Amino acid sequence: MAKRDDAPEVLRKGDEVICARDLREVPEGTAGKVVLVNGLTWIRYWVSFANGVAVGSINRHDIATPAQWARRLEGGDEVDTAAAGGAETAAGGAEAGGGGGYTHGGVLVPQLLIDRAKAARERLGA
Repeated sequence: MAKRDDAPEVLRKGDEVICARDLREVPEGTAGKVVLVNGLTWIRYWVSFANGVAVGSINRHDIATPAQWARRLEGGDEVDTAAAGGAETAAGGAEAGGGGGYTHGGVLVPQLLIDRAKAARERLGA
């Protein structure tokens, strides 16, 4: 399969990274190290951050190499608008379909699915 031109480079285990946007319990700009890389066509990362928090299933657009982070701080490398727009679209869709949701490990669980699970537990008497 040909690599897309806009696809960022794939990181390797042990690479130093910087959190490029606020994640749960990890503020933007926190340094970390890639602990695990998984996926074939949709690469996700597990990162151990300097503040003691380990986060799994992180999208490549949510972390940056130190060089990319330095360019971003200088204003030469802005946040990927497609990735940011996709996150806003996902959040907006969840809000339109039932409002909000819950973010776990950087992944949004739509409120619709949370409501379905709650209804199923109630039906089963749990």
